[in-house]
Amino acid sequence: MHDITCPHCATAFKIDESGYADIVKQVRDSEFDQQMRDRLELAEQDKQSAIALAKTQVTAELHGAGAAKEVEIQRLKSQLDAAALAQQHAVTAALVETEKERDGLMHALRQANSDKQAAAHLADATLVHALQQTTAAKDSEIQGLTAKLDAIALRQQISITEAVGVVEKQRDALKNNLDRSQLEKQLAETALKDKYETQVKDRDAEIERLRDMKARLSTKMVGETLEQHCETEFNRIRATAFPRAYFEKDNDARSGSKGDYIFRDLDEARTEIVSVMFEMKNESDHTATKTKNEDFLKELDKDRTEKGCEYAVLVSLLEPESELYNTGIVDVFHRYPKMYVIRPQFFIPIITLLRNAAMNSLQYKSELALVKAQNLDITNFETDLDSFKSAFAKNYDLASKRFQTAIDEIDKSIDHLQKTKEALLGTDRNLRLANDKAQDVTIKKLTKNNPTMGAKFSALKGE
Repeated sequence: MHDITCPHCATAFKIDESGYADIVKQVRDSEFDQQMRDRLELAEQDKQSAIALAKTQVTAELHGAGAAKEVEIQRLKSQLDAAALAQQHAVTAALVETEKERDGLMHALRQANSDKQAAAHLADATLVHALQQTTAAKDSEIQGLTAKLDAIALRQQISITEAVGVVEKQRDALKNNLDRSQLEKQLAETALKDKYETQVKDRDAEIERLRDMKARLSTKMVGETLEQHCETEFNRIRATAFPRAYFEKDNDARSGSKGDYIFRDLDEARTEIVSVMFEMKNESDHTATKTKNEDFLKELDKDRTEKGCEYAVLVSLLEPESELYNTGIVDVFHRYPKMYVIRPQFFIPIITLLRNAAMNSLQYKSELALVKAQNLDITNFETDLDSFKSAFAKNYDLASKRFQTAIDEIDKSIDHLQKTKEALLGTDRNLRLANDKAQDVTIKKLTKNNPTMGAKFSALKGE
């Protein structure tokens, strides 16, 4: 139960866990909606800026392409005008040359006629025949000049016709090039326009996709890291949902690596319900080298095993365009046992899911812990008994060795005393034999083979 005070009337009232959770959810939803509106406004501003930039680029490129095509058209028009001018110059030059040649021939013809008339007035009868011959020659020359003049006129006409044909061909070619350039300009403008319209549509689609994705991933607050967000989200519901849970950073790097956070939940008997090793991964949108979720699974499984956690969860914002990871909770059991990859909005649901699943087996865990404790007591008793047996056997072996050593020493002493006894008995026998030999000694026996001593003892005996 929670005590709630009304901010308006200052009235205190109590509320149960579910009602408190609903109020907290409403507060979070209002904050979430406000943040979503702010972020959508930012996205809309980015969209408008991108569209304006795209339009500016399209206009600039269209102007650039139009200017280039205009330059090409002006160049072709200049070539067409130059060809027409060249044609006019060629026709003019041909006409001038022909007219000069014609004028020369006409002058020669007039000169010949003048000579003929002068000869007719001045010549006498004797010169009539020569004049006639000269006149015939002049007529022949005039005819030849006339034929030449006609040939020159014909050649001039042919040259003019050929020049006009060449110029018309050049003009038609330039006109075709001009038409083709204008068509290419129109096609280029159309293609460029279609291209940027497509880019604008793609950008709009990308903005909508990101907007949808951010709507699903927007639990990450502005200015927070992913780790701080997850810790904050957990601490919000710790008191109501996980009062006996442990959720702290993994600072033990003795094995060479460590995860980000370790979650452990215990029951009232301090029996572990579930344990999870968490790893949080995020990267900036402007990062040049993009990493994948697959790159961190092996190290996470190693940390889970070394820290004795039952499950491993990778909370990741990597690969934002992956349809697989955007669908929800993804298990990667085919690669590593008891491992999941989730987005941040599934952080609390995965903890709740794993905890509720573990609650079903809590009774078995408690019984298993009790059996382990009993087995531990039996094991300790057996260990103590084995220790006593080992110590007793060790002491017995030491005592037995020392007893045997004492017996051996006694046997050695007995052997030594026996030898001493035998030596004493041998001494007694030798002493007895010596005594017997001493008792058997007589003067008679001593002087039996010693006449000198016998004589002396005989003398002593006589005295």
